[in-house]
Amino acid sequence: MKRNERLKYLYEELEKRILILDGAMGTMIQLLNLTEEDYRGRQFVNFHKDLKGNNDLLSLTQPHLIKEIHTSYLNAGADIIETNTFNSTRTSMSDYDLEDCSNKINVAAAKIAREAADQAYQKTQIPRFVAGVLGPTTRGACTVHDVNDLSARNITFDKLVSDYKESSKALIDNGVDLILIETVFDTLNSKAAIFAIKQVFDQINLELPIMISGTIPGKDGRTLTGQTVEAFYNSIIHAKPLSVGLNCALGGESLRPYVKELSSISNTYVSVHPNAGLPNELGEFDETPEQMSEILSDYAEHNFINIAGGCCGTTPAHTKKMSETLNKKHPRQIPNIKPGCRLAGLEAFNITNESLFVNVGERCNVTGSAKFKQLILNNDFETALSIAEKQVNEGAQIIDINMDEGMLDSEQAMQRFCNMIALEPNISKVPIMIDSSNWNIIEAGLKCIQGKGIVNSISLKEGKDLFVEQAKLCQLYGAAVIVMAFDEQGQADTLERRKEICQTSYNILVDEVGFNPYDIILDPNLFPIATGIEEHNKYAIDFIETTKWIKKRLPGSLVSGGLSNVSFSFRGNNTVREAIHSVFLYHAIAAGLDMAIVNAGQLAVYNDLPAKLKRSVENVVLNTTPNSTETLLNIANKFKDRQTSTIEKETKEWRKLPVNKRIEYALIQGISTHIVEDTEEARSNADRPLKVIEGPLMDGMNVVGDLFGEGKMFLPQVVKSARVMKQAVAHLTPYIEQESESQQMQYKGKIVIATVKGDVHDIGKNIVGVVLGCNNYEIIDLGVMVSCEDIIESAENENADIIGLSGLITPSLEEMIHIAKEMQRLGCKVPLLIGGATTSKTHTAVKIEPHYSNNQVIYVPNASRAVNVVSSILNKRKNQDFIDSIKEDYRKVRERINKKSKPHNFVDYEVAITKKPMIDWNTYSPPVPLKPGVHLFENYPIIDLIDTIDWTPFFTTWELKGKYPNIFQDSTIGQQSKQLFNDAQELLNEIIDKKLLHSKAIIGIWPANQVNNDDIEIYSDDNRNKILTTLCHIRQQRQIRKNPILTSLADYIAPKDSGKVDYIGGFVLTAGLGADELAKTYLQNNDDYTSIMVKALADRLAESLAEKMHQKVRKELWGYSPNEQFNNQELIKEKYQGIRPAPGYPACPDHTEKTKLFQLLNAKETVNVHLTEHYAMHPSASVSGWYFSHHKSNYFSTGKINKDQIISLSKRKQMKITELEKWLSPILGYTPKVNLNNATNNFKI
Repeated sequence: MKRNERLKYLYEELEKRILILDGAMGTMIQLLNLTEEDYRGRQFVNFHKDLKGNNDLLSLTQPHLIKEIHTSYLNAGADIIETNTFNSTRTSMSDYDLEDCSNKINVAAAKIAREAADQAYQKTQIPRFVAGVLGPTTRGACTVHDVNDLSARNITFDKLVSDYKESSKALIDNGVDLILIETVFDTLNSKAAIFAIKQVFDQINLELPIMISGTIPGKDGRTLTGQTVEAFYNSIIHAKPLSVGLNCALGGESLRPYVKELSSISNTYVSVHPNAGLPNELGEFDETPEQMSEILSDYAEHNFINIAGGCCGTTPAHTKKMSETLNKKHPRQIPNIKPGCRLAGLEAFNITNESLFVNVGERCNVTGSAKFKQLILNNDFETALSIAEKQVNEGAQIIDINMDEGMLDSEQAMQRFCNMIALEPNISKVPIMIDSSNWNIIEAGLKCIQGKGIVNSISLKEGKDLFVEQAKLCQLYGAAVIVMAFDEQGQADTLERRKEICQTSYNILVDEVGFNPYDIILDPNLFPIATGIEEHNKYAIDFIETTKWIKKRLPGSLVSGGLSNVSFSFRGNNTVREAIHSVFLYHAIAAGLDMAIVNAGQLAVYNDLPAKLKRSVENVVLNTTPNSTETLLNIANKFKDRQTSTIEKETKEWRKLPVNKRIEYALIQGISTHIVEDTEEARSNADRPLKVIEGPLMDGMNVVGDLFGEGKMFLPQVVKSARVMKQAVAHLTPYIEQESESQQMQYKGKIVIATVKGDVHDIGKNIVGVVLGCNNYEIIDLGVMVSCEDIIESAENENADIIGLSGLITPSLEEMIHIAKEMQRLGCKVPLLIGGATTSKTHTAVKIEPHYSNNQVIYVPNASRAVNVVSSILNKRKNQDFIDSIKEDYRKVRERINKKSKPHNFVDYEVAITKKPMIDWNTYSPPVPLKPGVHLFENYPIIDLIDTIDWTPFFTTWELKGKYPNIFQDSTIGQQSKQLFNDAQELLNEIIDKKLLHSKAIIGIWPANQVNNDDIEIYSDDNRNKILTTLCHIRQQRQIRKNPILTSLADYIAPKDSGKVDYIGGFVLTAGLGADELAKTYLQNNDDYTSIMVKALADRLAESLAEKMHQKVRKELWGYSPNEQFNNQELIKEKYQGIRPAPGYPACPDHTEKTKLFQLLNAKETVNVHLTEHYAMHPSASVSGWYFSHHKSNYFSTGKINKDQIISLSKRKQMKITELEKWLSPILGYTPKVNLNNATNNFKI
């Protein structure tokens, strides 16, 4: 069988089954107990060095033994055997002085394996494949060679390329089917191998599949040179490999989380060939074939792998059992990975449509930083590293390095600095941007970085041929590339020239070179403004307009610029320069700017700029007035070195009390003004600082806890008390740390809490954390969007007593189920608490508890209940009674639900369609929008949102139940509600005065028609020729009464066959821009109360903005209700015509439909709102939805639906049934069949 025929079969089989890779060659050789004479054979009888242990040499001296080992693996069921060439490169063979035998060994090994595989094919008629192995060599390009010179290496990139070219060509010429770059411990070595292989492919005009397999030597999940799994993947994916995998170092059980991660991020096939467990005390491997196959069976069942084999300690017996077990399993289906620019240092850094602006640190540049330049010229590279580290610490996500200086050997300086950075994990964790106008210097840098970096830059300056040549080399090195708007005529300095060169460059790279468009970063040239030369006035606005044009016309590409250039005319006046940078970035980012080279530590906050300076700078940047430069020059000197300060003064009678009573009073009243000085006074009076916590502070908090438990204090007050407590503890901490561990504070218990993966909402979680912290529980708050692995690992590392999960959106419910299953599988034995807006006791009892039996799952409805639940669980004398009562309660819930859910009364989906609301479309004329299209509202004034705030949910957030404003009259909570409201007003006024939060909204109104009964086509214009997207809605399907009306939102849009042109609107808005940062600032100051208040207010402001926008649509934009007059209470009660349902809510519960809305409105770029992987909106204080105008439209709940509607949705949405069932789990009226392998194409039903 010819090689091309075998490869065709290989690709076909990979789609059908898991292929089996062979086991350990070295283990089998060790079992032969060969002598020195055996290794020498006849050829090396008199060789001057010992050769025992040189296993690769046996391909020359004992070829029959190597063939027998190959044959034993083939007979055991291996599909792919590996050549005996792990150490056959010149470099590795030089350890034996046998480098000149390298080529012979590769040739012999390839022939032996080919012969064995072909004989197996003749015997079984099943094609077998030979993988030509390129090992890592015995040296590392990122590994330091001399501790006295941290830039020294014992091998170069060029030497590795030379070695790998020789070896790979010998393997290919002698019959291998694939190339396997194996056991990668240093990613730079593997990048050299990729570079070499691709060059050989070009040389011989033949391309074979490449397999790449890294190794994770420890449980930190990193390669030997420090990369995470995703960083490793990002660094080598430019090879376009057949598979990426992991092997060696660990056993299958230990490798599991890393293989799982790789399977979720890889758009290639995934391989694994682990060791037979971990070595025992004698260095031997004990894992049996049965044990190993069971582990790999678990991999297969969880959709992790396409190719499986064994490494150290495995034998043909392992292969045979593996083959028998995995033959029954379906292969992993390659997931759809969101496109993006995927970079890497030691950690992955992905830039996708959801990413925020990227800061590229500019200070490691000899042409831009006098300090850095002097350090490099003085050969003080170690101090220069501190500049790079400072940039990272201040927020730089990429580090730009430029060594273009006439007094330097720039190539040597670039190489040395990059090599030294590789050994500094605090720097090398981020990607590197190699910056030079000299290609040789760029290459010197690329040969030193193991991650995926960026080349800055290439251009058409010296013609197309050189541009293409350099672009192809960037591909070979695995780098993204910045492309300057520069051609043979010069730099683009007008809007049209910028567009023209960017378009030409993009077309060449994508269409001719085959460059990944997401790795193309266009720089449309940012030149100085306010120079006094009229032609320069448009430089900034032209850059901004070009950015908008690129985002619309050149899909996938990113936009970057050198920020310091724009303010160059004001050098010496840092205040004005920073203001120019801030204003420019504000407008450029809104236009789509993805990144800029900046000084991350010197970025002024746009909203903090003095109004007069900001206005003048804005006029210059946007070129709005003819004399803007002169105006800015006139005021520039007034803004040098401005400083502000505030002084807070307060006097009260309670200040006369003894210090312990003052502390207690401050805690109960939530007064933080004097807590530090009072705490210090108490410390000076105490024997030890810990006594202050155990004494007056805990005494005060005990009073708070008692009052809260008795209903005499309420949540807002408790959170204020916590703020005071945290500030006191923060003051005492340095003193306590000086004491021995035995004197440290003893907590009642330790609780790990987190908002689950894909969810960004954390107000409730934060409140629970504060309340439990007030009751002397140690809280480990992991934050938001926390993965299952991180939650479980943290709980294990922290030895936590309890895990608490929070979530607000419905997909979070599925994530909680997943976490419960993983806790069960991994043997976790701690209680699991469930909370959040979408959770419930019923869901916990029915969907989560059955999956976790190692301990109890408990639903916690609010913060008030949290303390009682936690104290009951951790009370060793009473916890069993408490848990037994929960178990019995949940058993009754399941029993009740089972009884209740038996008669679903579903009607067939086709029948449900016939029961839609009766609307006479013949007599109905859909209202035509006055202003169709898309409308952007930037910086909508926060002050204008106050009158439409619905305050009732605000009080609910703080667990004060009652309707506003009647809640103020409540005899129990009225006073505290009023105090909370007053605090909110005070903070709201501060937010408005200081412009601490910002809001944006975007609205679209488009022609639309109903199709397929439950779908809505949205058109670009009234001609209805171009479909922008199709919305797929869900219809009620449960028959509650005889002949009910079964509704879908699509019913409120005129059917296409009616001939009527109808319309639909959509919106995405936020009032949360700045909320996370503001809340974090308060949190860092130990002010939980105000931190939570910020987020609670942001949520209310977002809902108010949604109300304002809907009102504007009804009265002005669509204009179907121009004369309506409703007060706020009437708006809250939805007295108006039309509805604005949100995807994920009862009338349209499919969260995945949000992507269509966000794409229609380009929401990420226009209003800075993006979707997480679970379709939560970020910032969390955001609202989105659809506008329906029909006078009969109203809100409803779809309720449960049946499988036949899911099948219909699957076809209409082109989405797998299993995927739909995952997202629509809360509304399924049936239990889906579990198909972990996703082997079936659910579109074809």
